[in-house]
Order: sequence, then structure tokens, then C-alpha cells
Amino acid sequence: MCTLSWGFKALFVMISCRLMKVSPAEGKGEILPPTIQKIIKGYNKYLRPFFDNGPVSVGMSMDIASIDTISEINMDYTATIFLRQRWTDERLCFEGNKSLSLDGRLVEMLWVPDTFIVDSKKSFLHDITVENRLIRIYPNGTVLYAIRITTTVACNMDLTKYPMDKQTCTLQLESWGYNINDVMFYWTRGNDSVKGLDTIRLAQYTVEDHYTSVSEAVYETGHYPKLVFYFELKRNILYFILETYVPSSLLVVLSWVSFWISQSSVPARICIGVTTVLTMTTLMMGARTSLPNANCFIKAIDVYLGICFTFIFGALLEYAVAHFCTFNRSGVKKLTKEEDEEAEEEINGVLSAIANSCKADKISKIDPDKLAKKTLGRKEEKTQHRRRRSPATMMKGLFSIFDCFHVKNPYHIDNYARISFPLLFIIINVFYWVYYLYF
Repeated sequence: MCTLSWGFKALFVMISCRLMKVSPAEGKGEILPPTIQKIIKGYNKYLRPFFDNGPVSVGMSMDIASIDTISEINMDYTATIFLRQRWTDERLCFEGNKSLSLDGRLVEMLWVPDTFIVDSKKSFLHDITVENRLIRIYPNGTVLYAIRITTTVACNMDLTKYPMDKQTCTLQLESWGYNINDVMFYWTRGNDSVKGLDTIRLAQYTVEDHYTSVSEAVYETGHYPKLVFYFELKRNILYFILETYVPSSLLVVLSWVSFWISQSSVPARICIGVTTVLTMTTLMMGARTSLPNANCFIKAIDVYLGICFTFIFGALLEYAVAHFCTFNRSGVKKLTKEEDEEAEEEINGVLSAIANSCKADKISKIDPDKLAKKTLGRKEEKTQHRRRRSPATMMKGLFSIFDCFHVKNPYHIDNYARISFPLLFIIINVFYWVYYLYF
């Protein structure tokens, strides 16, 4: 018994030593089945297929699993995609009629294209519970390599018609190191090579169309293969109508309530005007929080909010004009009374002059020098009286400037505003919506 136990211990130590001395390559070779060992025997993963016989063709196809976010502030989108690449490697041909599905970690033993996403800001390969890779080899040497990645890609957006805009975003695939003399990219099924967008539901957008194209990327180091996937997004405007357009329009209508309030109710009309102006300002600031702070974009929503703010502020100014015209009318009445008094004084002066002249004819003994002095004295009194009335004359001159804007009855200004403001607002709305929806 003791001899047998010592024998088992010795055998265990020999096996342990043997396993510890096995190199990684030898370990993988022992794990792989004979078919795979035969395939990779003498295989050099650092050389591309058809190294001396022209470029290798790599077919691409994708499934869009989800589009997580579309950011107008950062001008990018985040998507999770299944990227599949297919090429033929004559060194991996084997006998049989069934494909071999291998563990994704064996990709390190094979040559794979150096594909990258051009406008990607950040990307990562999913690794839960293992790295999401797939390797499948067919008897004719065709290799299918699929990975699941999440990437954030830049998308240049034109926000001039926001929120009635349409955006065209792209996903560009290129080869990093192999030029068109080494590798050629193509879509395996044309426009049908990309699937999944028809079933995606986005919060603010609707996918209207998508298509693919094949081109070349030209750099200083050469011409490289390039595949581009385009997809058009149309923004859903219903949210913005309920969130911004309806409240701003209601604020404009609320500012018109002041036209039906008496001009003598100064606190009520001022309160409505100031409140609507401040509320509109807050609404304008809130509408810009989710948008980039770029002066190059005058967005459609900014134009509409500016129109509403103009009408609200105009309603406040309308009361100021009406109140001023009312004050102007009372001032004109005062000036008219003063003019009447002046006319009466002049008439009295003329009558007194006539009476004096009659007396002068009857009484010839009066000294002519005294009569001249009295006449000069009366003229000086009139001149001084006119000088004392000069402020009233100046006020009359100032008010005469506004004669062209004179309104016989200032209370009619509100009547005009009740018709002109709503009519003008409706006309501007018609032009606004027709322009941004159809042009």
C-alpha cells in the first residue's frame, strides 16, 4: 500500500511539472481538435490572405440593435450595433461540408481586417459574460467575424429649422492600415446590408430612410476603402407644440386682455403687461437649455419665440402710447383755454384803443407826447405778458410735433389694437408655418 501511494504521488508530480512547462502556443495546440490544428499549422496571422495575388475583399453587414441617445448639444448619437465582416482566406480551407464555429477568443490566432469607425468619439466591445465575438470558418476558407459594440459617433446637424428639422447621420467604416491595393470593402447585400432601423422606436425622431454607399477615403498616406451608411431622422414636433408653441401663443393672447381693460385701470394693465413679458422671457430661456449655445444657428423655435415676445412687448407699449395720447389731449385742452384768454385780452385792447382814439378827437387839448408815452407803455405790457406766456407756447410747439400721430379719441387706440394685433399675429403664423414646413 505504501509503495502504491508513493507511486501515485510521483505520477502526480510528473504531470504537474509537464503542465507547468507547456508554452501557451503548445497548450492551445493540445486543446484544439485535429481539424483546427491542421488548419492553423504554418498559419501566419500577420500576413493578409492573397498576399501576393491582389487585394482581399471584405464584405460588411450590420444590425442596429438600438440607438440610445441623439444629442443636439454634442451633435452625436450613441448606437449599439452587430458588425459582421466576411472574407475568404485560402489558408483556412478544409475538407467537409459543415462550418466550424469557434470561440471568439481564438480570433487572436487569425488575421482579421483592421476596420474602424471614422467619426467615433468613444466605443467599446461588450464583454458580459464573455467578449461578444463570433468566429465561423467555412470549408472553402470563408471567415465570418461578428462583434457587438456600442459607439458614440459624431453627426453634423443643421438646426436652422429646429424643431421641424431633418437630420442625416452617417456611420463610416474604413481600413486603418490597408489601402485599396490590399483590401477592398463592399456591402454584402447593398442597401439591405443594414437591418434593425425599421423596428427601432425613438423618443423624438422617426427614421424616414436609410441607404448605403461605397467610396474611397483619400489621405496623405494613400487611398483607403470606405463604406458609408446614411440614415435620415425626422424630428417629432408634437412634443414641442405642447411644450413651447402652445404656451407662447397663449401668452400672446393673454397680453391682448389688456385691450379690454379701461385705460384708467393703470395697475391692472401694467401688471398684465409686465407679467406676460417676464413669463415669456422665462419660456425662451427654458427652450434654449437643451440646445447648443451657438450663435451661428438662428433656429425656427427662436424665431417664433421672438415673434411672440414682440407681440407681448408691443401690447405693453400700446398702453403706454394710449395713455400718452390721453395726457396729450388734456394738455391740448388746457392750451386752448389759454389761447381763448389771450384772444379776449387782445380784443379788449383793440376796443380800448378805439375808445381812446375817439376821446383824442374830442379832446384836442391833450398833449401828443403823453399820448405817445401811453401807447408805448401798453405795447411794453403786451410784450411782457407774451414773455410770461412763453412756457405755454413752448409746450404748444412740442405737442405740435405729434400732430401727425394725433388721434381724435385716444380710447379708439384700444379698439384698433383689438383688431390689428390678432389679425397680424395670424398672418405671421401662416407665413411662419408654411415657410418652415414646406421650404
